[in-house]
Amino acid sequence: MSLRIAVAVAATIGAGMLGVTAAEARPDVVDFQGDYSPGTIVVKTNERRLYLVVDESRAVRYPVGVGRAGRQWTGVTRIDGKYRNPAWSPPSEVRRDKPSIPDVIPGGSPRNPMGVAALTLEGGAYAIHGTNVPGSIGGFVSYGCIRMLNEDITDLYRRVSIGTRVVVSH
Repeated sequence: MSLRIAVAVAATIGAGMLGVTAAEARPDVVDFQGDYSPGTIVVKTNERRLYLVVDESRAVRYPVGVGRAGRQWTGVTRIDGKYRNPAWSPPSEVRRDKPSIPDVIPGGSPRNPMGVAALTLEGGAYAIHGTNVPGSIGGFVSYGCIRMLNEDITDLYRRVSIGTRVVVSH
């Protein structure tokens, strides 16, 4: 896996976990208003929800974990990579906070914070990815990445392509 993946996934070693019930964890189609083209991913960090816009009035909604205080960001970007079972190397910020962490955690390892898939975002600092810690979904838990249940990132991975627009707001 590329070094870029290592940087792009800085989000996943976090604290402050808030659980999500099984009913809340299921992605569902909901009413959705906004000036977004179909296929756009919209992340609302204060809601801890990711929306994949279906049309002018509906979106598929997923629960997510988002950046902790001081690690949140907003903006518009695009997906620039899609990876299944990516290896993960902690970026310098994570390494400073957790100096005993291994240099690389192989893809497929239950200790890998990326889960089963990652969608890297332009700019190289963040990703939308799975997690092997499902209890973290619904919380302010990451270093800035958007964390999803493994089954949800698998679903989203199938629905989007490289170049998909991503809008992150509070």
